[in-house]
Amino acid sequence: MLKLEDTYLHKGKRRALVAELRAKGIKSERVLEAINTLPRHFFFDTALISHAYEDKAFPIGEGQTISQPYTVAFQTELLDVKPGDKILEIGTGSGYQGSILHLLGAEVYTIEYQKKLFEGTQRFLKRLGIEMHLFYGDGTGGLPQFAPYDKIIVTAGAPVVPEALIQQLKIGGILVIPVGDRKRQAMVKITKKSSKDIIREEFDGFAFVPLLGKEGWK
Repeated sequence: MLKLEDTYLHKGKRRALVAELRAKGIKSERVLEAINTLPRHFFFDTALISHAYEDKAFPIGEGQTISQPYTVAFQTELLDVKPGDKILEIGTGSGYQGSILHLLGAEVYTIEYQKKLFEGTQRFLKRLGIEMHLFYGDGTGGLPQFAPYDKIIVTAGAPVVPEALIQQLKIGGILVIPVGDRKRQAMVKITKKSSKDIIREEFDGFAFVPLLGKEGWK
């Protein structure tokens, strides 16, 4: 079992990573502080632990990855998380992104498509003492039973924005989702001004694993 040790060396590497993210254009001090607080190396297999503070994505099993820190910071900054926000995350993965949202004071509902990954992450987050609502299943339909949400974040590349997710967003809510083909996506930020008035903004140049499910890639 991985020992959860956070040494001076790890803390120093985290500070260097935060400085790198700031230099790449991340402005939210709250987001940077959350990344500085949460030991990313806890979410890594022992074999890859020396790479935990590189600004890169790494495999976590089941064909999935832990997102690049810049991507986590960028998506989180777009979400504009407020303490007490009810946030739906599609794609729990390692639990790292959800844990950042948790540290920012959000109530996190998260759903994972891969059963083995879901079970492992559920056990691991319990060890960390991070509390969120974890579900196993097809996230492309959202979690309508707990809707509406203040914010929704999707951590896998989608062919289109699933309509169910827009429906489950509160008026005034924000949805952040990578949309494109299987190789490259634009980060799309949707702000729901009213049930009919949707503002869509796009930011280019991202690469995620494919979003699987009914409204995702088959």
